[in-house]
Amino acid sequence: MTFIEALLLALALCVDTLVVSTTTAFREKMTWHRGLLLALILGFFQFAFPLVGALIGDVARSFIEAVDHWVAFGLLALIGGKMILDGVKKEEEEKKEFSSSRYLLLNYSMLGIATSIDGLAVGIGLGLDMPLNTVLWVVTVIGVVTFLVALLGIFLGKRNIPVPERTATVIAGVVLIGLGVKILIEHLAG
Repeated sequence: MTFIEALLLALALCVDTLVVSTTTAFREKMTWHRGLLLALILGFFQFAFPLVGALIGDVARSFIEAVDHWVAFGLLALIGGKMILDGVKKEEEEKKEFSSSRYLLLNYSMLGIATSIDGLAVGIGLGLDMPLNTVLWVVTVIGVVTFLVALLGIFLGKRNIPVPERTATVIAGVVLIGLGVKILIEHLAG
């Protein structure tokens, strides 16, 4: 996987991070100290979940080696398809609010987990497709990009600048499906 592909994957995975960090910063009238904490937590979980998924995928690779490219493609296509459907939904889903300072760390961690679940499935696909040393730098890129995108979201939220969630979600879904197709073509052609 090239750096550009890793960057595109990271951006696709952290669309929800941008939305969550923007709305959280706006709702809480967040300080930069809390914003930094939120960005670190979101980046950590977006790093950890794909890494755990990749470890699972790496273990499973020996059992399903003949079809691993189909599984990686299927996971990326399913997640990408779900993102596209979420992006074109007409009704707005109610977002949970996590603003209590008493449970700040727990609430931010719950946001980190919620925004990183799709990263677990993507990580499984990565673990099936590539060696762990490659996966490690890819998930590091994902974590760093997520941290930076979260900071951008906090900046936008503090200034009450809206994020085009639907459009970003559809684009992210298309990117994930494209990466899945690329994996499938490389394995079928090779």
